[in-house]
Amino acid sequence: MKPGLPHDATVKPAVLDTVELTSDPALRKRFAGSAHRILADLVRGGAALGWVEPPSPDEVAELLDHVLAAVRAGDAALRVAYLDRRLVGLGYWLRYARPTHRPHADLEKIAVDTSAQGLGVGRALTAALIADAREAGIEVLTLDARGDNASALHLYRTLGFTEYGRLPDFVAVGEHRYDKVFCMLDLRRQDDRTTR
Repeated sequence: MKPGLPHDATVKPAVLDTVELTSDPALRKRFAGSAHRILADLVRGGAALGWVEPPSPDEVAELLDHVLAAVRAGDAALRVAYLDRRLVGLGYWLRYARPTHRPHADLEKIAVDTSAQGLGVGRALTAALIADAREAGIEVLTLDARGDNASALHLYRTLGFTEYGRLPDFVAVGEHRYDKVFCMLDLRRQDDRTTR
């Protein structure tokens, strides 16, 4: 059993959208602090989330403010996962800002608390974000991942993402170098298949 989680590992996470999160005062109040705890712990453990050192609470609050503003403008989606009212994961995509790239979005982060890894939280968050992208009219959803993150890359492949490029030894973490892997999910093709 993983510490801090229900005894029944078959319990599914509650995946909430931004409206559900922000309409619950208790969840909203704790959200930034809980998100900081997850992100800082993951980075401290070596996770590839864009930081070399754990982010400060202010950095995470600023990031979340940016994402929430983009959600309100229709340019993003944020999903959060709770197990027993405890935040165990978050993820979001942002629409590209360039006018020629506006139909597309980048899946920026999927972060799952170490205590909840292996329980389907990452899959549930990613699937919900894909559904949000489809509903928002996103044509292509992109992401990049560090090449050594085999479990994330496997998850993305099982959800239909394909690799479209790789920069060898591009990510520098101290003396270590990792590939940067680019993946995409063409929602236009999926929509074509579902209408046939």
